[in-house]
Amino acid sequence: MNPSGPMDGRRRRDDADRGLSTIEVVILAPVMILFILVLVAFGQLVDGRGALDGAARDAARAGSIQKDHGRAIAEAKKAAEANLADVCSGPVSVVQKSAGFEPDTLFTVEVSCEVRGLASIGLDIPTTLSATFSSPLDPYRRTA
Repeated sequence: MNPSGPMDGRRRRDDADRGLSTIEVVILAPVMILFILVLVAFGQLVDGRGALDGAARDAARAGSIQKDHGRAIAEAKKAAEANLADVCSGPVSVVQKSAGFEPDTLFTVEVSCEVRGLASIGLDIPTTLSATFSSPLDPYRRTA
């Protein structure tokens, strides 16, 4: 019996597999990094959606407590811009969607802006999100 016979076969198999794990890491590492970046980008989109919903709520409420229509739109825009300062990459748009500004009606605004989202991973796809919210006009609105 040759003592080096069975050992020689085992060495050949080990030599054939040598370096295979390095190649796997080189191939899989960029895929895993890209996957993590995509998760972060979509997380920013979800965060942007929540921030827009909150900004629309605050804008509608800020406008509904004002005495006149012009001041209501100005305060609604001011409230939305304050909420979305670190979320949007462009200007914040605030548009009144309700018919008028009469007592016992709703003050409805739509807030929209372009969210950073996918730009963080190099995909320059414009992502414009919008949210709408209504608030009843306060019967005890400001008089000054």
